Amino acid sequence: QQPQAAPSCLQRELWATAVPTDPVLGVVCAQLTGTLTSPMSSAGFVVGHAGLYQALAMFAVAYFIIGMTVLSVCAIATNGALDAGGAYYMISRALGPEFGGSIGIMFFLANVCGSALYVLGLVEAVVDSFGIPPAGTGVHVLPQSYWYELLYGTVLLALCLLVCLVGASIYAKATFLIFLVVAGVLGTILVSFFATRPIGVPIRLPHFNGSEIENGSFTGFSLATLRDNLGGGYAVDYTTGQMMSFSSVFAVMFNGCTGIMAGSNMSGDLKHPSYSIPRGTISAVLFTYLVYNLLAFLMCATCNRTLLQKDYGFLRDISIFPPLVTVGIYAATLSAAMSNLIGASRILYALARDDLFGECLEHAGTHQSPSDRLSLLGSSTSWCGVGLVLFSGKLNTIAGVVTTFFLLVYATVNLACLALEWASAPNFRPTFRYFTWHTCLLGIAGCCVMMFLISPVSASASLGFLLLLLLALHYLSPSSTWGYISQALIFHQVRKYLLMLDVRKDHVKFWRPQMLLMVQNPRGSARLIDFVNDLKKSGLYVLGHVELQDLDTLPSDPLQPQQDSWLSLVDKLNVKAFISLTLAPSVRHGVRQLLFTSGLGGMRPNTLVLGFYDDEAPQDGLARHPAFTSAREEVPLGFPPLRAPATPKLLSPREYVGIVADALKMLRNVLLARQLESLDKAWELRRAASPPPAIHVWPVNLLRPDSARYADTCSLFLLQMACVLNMARAWRRARLRLFLCVEAGTMPHAQEEKLRQLLKDLRIQAQIQLVPWDAVTPEEEEGAVNFPANTTQVSDEYVCAANKLVLEQSPAPAVRFLYLPRPPADTSLYPLYLHQLELLTRGLGPTVLVHGVSAVTSTQL
Repeated sequence: QQPQAAPSCLQRELWATAVPTDPVLGVVCAQLTGTLTSPMSSAGFVVGHAGLYQALAMFAVAYFIIGMTVLSVCAIATNGALDAGGAYYMISRALGPEFGGSIGIMFFLANVCGSALYVLGLVEAVVDSFGIPPAGTGVHVLPQSYWYELLYGTVLLALCLLVCLVGASIYAKATFLIFLVVAGVLGTILVSFFATRPIGVPIRLPHFNGSEIENGSFTGFSLATLRDNLGGGYAVDYTTGQMMSFSSVFAVMFNGCTGIMAGSNMSGDLKHPSYSIPRGTISAVLFTYLVYNLLAFLMCATCNRTLLQKDYGFLRDISIFPPLVTVGIYAATLSAAMSNLIGASRILYALARDDLFGECLEHAGTHQSPSDRLSLLGSSTSWCGVGLVLFSGKLNTIAGVVTTFFLLVYATVNLACLALEWASAPNFRPTFRYFTWHTCLLGIAGCCVMMFLISPVSASASLGFLLLLLLALHYLSPSSTWGYISQALIFHQVRKYLLMLDVRKDHVKFWRPQMLLMVQNPRGSARLIDFVNDLKKSGLYVLGHVELQDLDTLPSDPLQPQQDSWLSLVDKLNVKAFISLTLAPSVRHGVRQLLFTSGLGGMRPNTLVLGFYDDEAPQDGLARHPAFTSAREEVPLGFPPLRAPATPKLLSPREYVGIVADALKMLRNVLLARQLESLDKAWELRRAASPPPAIHVWPVNLLRPDSARYADTCSLFLLQMACVLNMARAWRRARLRLFLCVEAGTMPHAQEEKLRQLLKDLRIQAQIQLVPWDAVTPEEEEGAVNFPANTTQVSDEYVCAANKLVLEQSPAPAVRFLYLPRPPADTSLYPLYLHQLELLTRGLGPTVLVHGVSAVTSTQL
């Protein structure tokens, strides 16, 4: 027997990966889809270097990883109707368009490069047998050169394209024939181990000055041969010159196990994919695992280590009919090339149909084909991609990237199944139940470990490419209607943590404002909405709105159509707020409803914010807001025009003050915001003029002339709110100015020192400014009591004097915080109370009246 030419590294890898037949053949024949990955070539390579014990361990680890992924594939495949796209369709419908589109592109590229890999392997095998000059025994009639091999590859690729364009049914019939051939080859090999007599196999190895010949031997079943092959014997790989190790051998072996998605790629062509994919895939994986172990044992017992390590194509040498082995390799490699090409076409078609990449893939999915015919343009595009890869000639480096891409897809499939399981959505009811979140997690970990074990560089590059695609799709792709698993996971976690948020464990150290801002019309409240967003300090923020209608007289709920407009408003203004709309016969009743029902568990509003009740005509601040003026976008529709000045208001002064009183009775803090629409925050905070903008704080009840206290609950709450505003990122340049009102006959410096110590204990940085109180408090006002006693009230002259005192403090601040007195107990005094609040804040610019009912400051560690 003449010496056999040793297969090249590329051909050896392709025999380890490309010999599988396409799993769709089982679907066509008996509604089974499986992945029949042939171990005929790679088993000898693995056993020759690793020995039987380590080889069996490798098979167990590899198929454990594959098994976990197969369980996830089966679970997703049986949870609903599958369409074209295979793994892309599963991932995109489970994890959303960002993950789906990213993995779809990577899976498409992997299939394109994989198809080229198999075509080049088939070309090399054909040239090895029929090329000139002769590389072995047989007929040698084909010229050999780079361009000739590229020509052969193009012809074979054209044959694959023709089969794909004719239709999936023709491809399935061709696959069935190939399956029969490969099954016959495998049977022949198994018989050959028993039928072939012991022989010597001369092996010609490439050498720097020609070639050298080594002798391998097929000993037949021998206990001595088995003992010699039990342990590891790693040596130099004669095709690459690199020393083999456990990780490198495991990486090559695992390449032959990455075809489990080939069947799911044809999900759009299967009659019952939810039935076929689980049964076929599991059957194929179990079958190939058994064949791997059987062949490993037979090879260890019959072939010496020299034959196993130096001739990766030794099965032809020991076969009872060597040409059949060659034909089987050709047929299986051609089948693998077609499988990858048709898979790439299907993935590209599905990506284009989902319109994730806009015009980039617009035409690849414009023609909806019959169920047994691929999109012409999608197939042509995939064919061109494979043709370009063929120019590389050698794909040893690309093979690592391809395998990494496949493993990344498998890891993402496990992630999709894990997310669906953790989300606990009622509609996740797969008929395949032999999986848990543990199997998904093990599959993810196994795939990630294998990626870096096979090629750390390729794994890192693949993850970086995936991240770039994720970011691009997140910002550029249109929203989808598939549903986002992230929303289900967030809901699951939020519900769990809300149950853990126990209001009985609240402590003042961790108090934060939780705002309910009542908005009549967002057109007149855009800057107020933005201002309260700065006040919330990572707390709950709810935009409330009361619609004055009676549901009994309406055919349907009028609030549902308004939700989208309000949510769009929140997105455009970039505020972190929830929306709460309600129907009520009056505004006061509606506010009560929202105070009682807004929030959930330990996250409920503790502070009510209202716009001020005055006679000023509302201004459309939404049209002038930077969110719309800078982007040149129209104001969202759905909000009515602002109230005309002559139009009566929806609530009376008495009802407005009643809302304040109701909130205080319900132990809610109250903020009344006046002229906040005139606050140009961007100009105030970014102007280059010195000094920096100021926030004026008046922690004293200006409507109670007999008191200048600043350490009650309300004053401390007012201080806290001013400090919270100053802590917001946009307001950090501002400076707090705290005004201390002093009376004649007192010791102002002692009061100032006491206040300074209080600010130090509260860790509040503020400038203290003394203000004489006597100029505002005439003798006839001394001894007056506050509204709650309902015995006497301050005069309008006094209120105007207090307003003048506040106004004279220069320079003018960006915003003022004033003490809000409690409404009088006598409801008949509500109009007078509101009138004096209007006098107190008249002409002050942006002003916030604050009344606090809860302790919010702490000096404890």
